[in-house]
Amino acid sequence: MARYDLIATYMMANRKNGTLYTGSTSDLWTRIGQHKSGQGSVFTAKYGCNRLVWCEFHQDISAALHRERRLKAWPRQWKINLIEEVNPDWKDLTMTLPFT
Repeated sequence: MARYDLIATYMMANRKNGTLYTGSTSDLWTRIGQHKSGQGSVFTAKYGCNRLVWCEFHQDISAALHRERRLKAWPRQWKINLIEEVNPDWKDLTMTLPFT
């Protein structure tokens, strides 16, 4: 069951400038764990997207879902630019997440 304490829109990648997956969740810790174990989605398992490269926190899930839909409509280069603004080396940000 979701904890609703880390509501977020996020992007996963398999490597720098690699395949991108955009999602939203009401429990980022649990969702990232699912992706890393290959259970998060068929897409992330198939392409090895297990590196959290960008995330943005929200007050409610509807805002996170809205942001996800907007990001999915963006051209790929815009998404890359967004990632590189905060994570130019495309490091896995999992360990920088707050513990709540």
